[in-house]
Amino acid sequence: MRVSIVLFLLIIQLFLFLSFNVESSSNNCCSRNLIEDVCKNFTQVDPTLRYKFCIDSLEVGLGSRCANRTKLGLIALKLLLNNATDTQCYIKQLLGKSKGLNPIFRSNLETCLELYLSGIFELKEGIRAYESSGYGGVFGVSAISWSGTRCKDSMKENKGAVPSLKKRNNDIMHLSSIGFGFTSNE
Repeated sequence: MRVSIVLFLLIIQLFLFLSFNVESSSNNCCSRNLIEDVCKNFTQVDPTLRYKFCIDSLEVGLGSRCANRTKLGLIALKLLLNNATDTQCYIKQLLGKSKGLNPIFRSNLETCLELYLSGIFELKEGIRAYESSGYGGVFGVSAISWSGTRCKDSMKENKGAVPSLKKRNNDIMHLSSIGFGFTSNE
């Protein structure tokens, strides 16, 4: 009798364990399909956005594997904010190391810093709007996208511009494309 109760409890535990794993793997599959569908749509709207970049960006977001479309949008916006904030810090570091920099290059870096400061402020407002209603935020995404574009354009004027800043600006523009997809298509 005692052996049959223990065996029964083990079978129930095994059943619960297997049920949980099947359910969580199907959630991952569904989210993976959602991410793929979203990225496919976004890259059709914006041909400059690379599909692999979109997939890789959304998959690294904390909670993206279990997210619905609205939560995935919030993850994308926060990823954009984190990258913009990191770029702003990077520009501050460049300015801190720039005692002997060309004055035009220094001025362009200062312009980039101001652009990112205001763009980040607007993006935070956009994220708050998106969080409260599940849509909106397009103005904040637009502001940070414009910051990345303008910074990139101002740095083109400098020969020998910082390649890592160019990459950061490009990433901001691609992440903004993803953000636009979520904030303008809800």
